[in-house]
Formats: sequence, C-alpha cells, structure tokens
Amino acid sequence: MTTGESAFARERERMVQEQLVARGISDQRVLDAINRVPRHRFVEEGLRHRAYGDYPLPIGEEQTISQPYIVGLMTSLLELTGREKVLEVGTGSGYQTAVLAELSRRVCSIERLPRLADRARRLVESMGYTNVWIRVGNGALGWSDEAPFDRILVAAAGPSVPAPLIDQLGEGGRLVAPVGDAESQILTLVERRGGDVTTRALGECRFVPLVGKYAWEA
Repeated sequence: MTTGESAFARERERMVQEQLVARGISDQRVLDAINRVPRHRFVEEGLRHRAYGDYPLPIGEEQTISQPYIVGLMTSLLELTGREKVLEVGTGSGYQTAVLAELSRRVCSIERLPRLADRARRLVESMGYTNVWIRVGNGALGWSDEAPFDRILVAAAGPSVPAPLIDQLGEGGRLVAPVGDAESQILTLVERRGGDVTTRALGECRFVPLVGKYAWEA
C-alpha cells in the first residue's frame, strides 16, 4: 500500500468510528464493508482530500455522493446477510453500489444519466466486483426482468415510494427510500410481510430528486 493509500485508509477508519459508530450504527458487517470501500476513488481527484468528510460531495451532472453516515444508515436498515438480490435506484458515483456489492449476492443498479452510469460501471469493474449489473433507465420503474428483489435502496427523493418498486419487493423484503419535495424529505422504510406492506417514517434526510414517471418531472 502506498503512502497516499495508507493515509486514506486511516481517514476511512476515522470516518467509520466518528461518523458511523459514534452516531449509533452498530451492524459490524456494514461497518467493515464501508471500511473496505475506498470512498476517495468515487469522487473527482480534486475533491479526494474531502472524500472522508461528514457531508455529500458533487460528482457532476448536478448529482452528489451521499454523506457517509447516510450510506451507513440506509445500508444497515436493509439488514443484509449476503444472500440477497438488491435493487439500487440511483447509481450515481457507484460508491453505495460497491458497499452493497460487499454485502449481498447480486446488485442491480439503475442510473438515469448515461455518463454517470458508464463511469460507475467502469469503476466497480476495475475494483473487481463481479456481482454488480448497472443499466441506464428510469429507476422509479424498477427492473422488472430481475424482480422480485429481496431489498431495494432508493438514493433519490420522490413525492412517494414509486408503486412499481413496491410491486417488485419480494416477500420478507425491505425497501429504504427518501420521500418528499426539495425542501422536506423523510427517510422511509417499507416492509412486505405475509402479503402485507407496512411503511414507517424514520427521520429527516436530504437527497437529489428522483426524476421521471412515478417521480418528479425532469
């Protein structure tokens, strides 16, 4: 490991302890996965010195890489065991995708912006992940050819949880999504148990908008 990579590894360990553990995230598998994924590789080179800060960062196309705590929180809410097929809506930089790939059997990720999708695909492939599939499309429609999903993570905020995503959530499944407008959003957990679907509000959050049918207009 080079001197630079060693420094990033120390920053990553500090990020996990100070931003995740200190704020109540205790799932050790999630903590270990986030400690393994080099977040600095998912931001522009000029921003790498800020990659492990407690805030989102721009990744181009008016999109962001989420705050580390939010990545940890949403991932832990999925309660992954390693056997799940996961749908991610909003690939973005590919960072959350990589974290999910560390923790699940298969990750299907949808990104509406081709340049971001291509960049994320190249990056996760270069890092050796072989259980990730990325495609360009409207994530609010889900990925019907791969449904049902054991878990769904939505990394953009719509006015409600899109109906196609709820339909594609399998029995015993969990879905985490921000719901709301540009000014006020609530992180929401959806569960399917015994044919029933329940929804629980978990607290305030802030994401870029989910755009397209079943979401906000472009």
